[in-house]
Amino acid sequence: MQASAVAANVTADAVQVGAHAPTTPGLGGAFVALLLVLGLILGMAWLLKRLPGAGLRQADGLRVVASIPLGTRERAAVVQVGNEQLLLGIGAGGVRTLHRLPEPLPQAGTTSLQPRLPDFRQLLAQRLRKAS
Repeated sequence: MQASAVAANVTADAVQVGAHAPTTPGLGGAFVALLLVLGLILGMAWLLKRLPGAGLRQADGLRVVASIPLGTRERAAVVQVGNEQLLLGIGAGGVRTLHRLPEPLPQAGTTSLQPRLPDFRQLLAQRLRKAS
């Protein structure tokens, strides 16, 4: 008899403990948390844009004219500084000036050495004509 009384007490205690168990937030709570995190990210981005010297804007008078990767962490870049263009080597060891260009590089699309690619519409029309 005593064993059944102890088992009844343990069962009653387990029911009471289960009744007071913390509930997990539902879908609504997760949605509110998501909105809070997204709002925090957007707010920090807005604040970072407004701070002076944040580094997100290009410096006045500096412009990257062309850049090409030379390896996994190395690249060569032509940078316009005022009226002068510099060829820079950029790598893990730092940035070095490789050459001062005597005359500026031509703007992209102005050289006649680059072959002109045919327009997609023209290619499609040619293929459709051949197919029929």
